[in-house]
Amino acid sequence: MTISLSSYPPQQIAALEAAYDAIVARKRVRFIAGLIVFVVLLTIAGLGAEVAPKTFVEKIGNFVGYFDRILNLDTGKRVWTDPAEWFWGWQKWLKLLAETLLLSYVGTGIGAIGAFCLNFFAAANVSPHPLARFVVRRFLEFCRTVPGIVFALIFVIAFGLGPMAGVLAIAIHSVGALGKLYSEQVENIDMKPLEGVRSTGASWMSSMRFAVLPQVMPGFVSYSLLRFEINVREASVMGFVGAGGIGQELVVAVRKFFYSDVSAILLMIIITIFIIDVCTGWLRGHLFGAGRRS
Repeated sequence: MTISLSSYPPQQIAALEAAYDAIVARKRVRFIAGLIVFVVLLTIAGLGAEVAPKTFVEKIGNFVGYFDRILNLDTGKRVWTDPAEWFWGWQKWLKLLAETLLLSYVGTGIGAIGAFCLNFFAAANVSPHPLARFVVRRFLEFCRTVPGIVFALIFVIAFGLGPMAGVLAIAIHSVGALGKLYSEQVENIDMKPLEGVRSTGASWMSSMRFAVLPQVMPGFVSYSLLRFEINVREASVMGFVGAGGIGQELVVAVRKFFYSDVSAILLMIIITIFIIDVCTGWLRGHLFGAGRRS
């Protein structure tokens, strides 16, 4: 098989090379200019926020030194030399850790239900009315804009110390976060099944049930599992303001300078989150895999 290649005059080739070099040069200039603007803005933001590199260099030793202290027992030995002393309160800590998991589970469940009910009104392609879409979107923005720990602090003031405040804070923040993710999932559906169901005269509710839900349910479950994993970490921090769980015990250990207790509790939290991450990751992969095979 013979392939013929067009032959261009040297002058035309030189002109094309010059045009190509000019385009590359312009892109390079734009990239360098953008990088300079980014560095300048980052520097200005750092100065405005009083982020001093000199202070970071001078104080970094305190950070390293604290981690060195939490790895020592009261006797001066390293924590791993006496695990029984290190995890002396493991029974109490496990109960508090279980409380953290439960309040994360309940909060995520309530938040997922609320997001499920609201996301169809927020999705641009299926919302029954523009006003409903506007109101629901603003409500979801409010729920996810206010940090969960702020909600927890408010609910602690209202309901007192304990898991109730943590559950409500996680639920409200999850409504906002999951509602946004769910609505984006709905906005990316294939509209042909929905149009087919609507052509039969089905109601809006029936259209969501039979045309939209089958397409988005694996994604909804996947996002909910991811949110549960995130909420376990948030619940650990919410204990700092008295919202129950293992975080409440952790802040007591930090304030009373029980260094080895801090490292033991942190290690238990890290291992728990690692296990949850692996399990939810496997479930998400299984759900998406099942969705691709169907």
